[in-house]
Amino acid sequence: MRLRPRKFGSVHETAHANDPSNATIQTAWIFKQEINITKAQTELNPNQILRLITTSLNDDKAENILTIPLDGKSAMADYIVVASGASSRQVAAMAEHLEFKLKQKKVDILGLEGLRQADWVLIDANDVIVHIFRPEVREFYGLERMWTSDISAEIVKIGGDL
Repeated sequence: MRLRPRKFGSVHETAHANDPSNATIQTAWIFKQEINITKAQTELNPNQILRLITTSLNDDKAENILTIPLDGKSAMADYIVVASGASSRQVAAMAEHLEFKLKQKKVDILGLEGLRQADWVLIDANDVIVHIFRPEVREFYGLERMWTSDISAEIVKIGGDL
């Protein structure tokens, strides 16, 4: 049986040439190194990042901008910002402008998703997470209902006997 070794980063992968399922055996190389995982450090504090984001969205004529503080709700970020754009083109333009302004201020963008289709763009600016929607997509998902503290009980009845 011949083996074809391939190297991917720090993992050495060996594939069995005659195996019909092409099963692989992975061997990881171990390095003695202590890894500390922390939030990315920026020059701006969360409130300054929030102000930069909301100003950028206002300048780009975003609609229904909502800021949700996450104190006591989640440790993933300090704020969530939800906004709408009138079209996919406007949503994409707002996201690109916001990305440019954040990078200018040396704010690390940990993730940017959905820019290609631009129905819903997510920008993870470390301390502030931004969601930019087209209005009908925002209404469909109702993201702000999950995070606002003024949640009224929504009762859903299933079946006729309840």
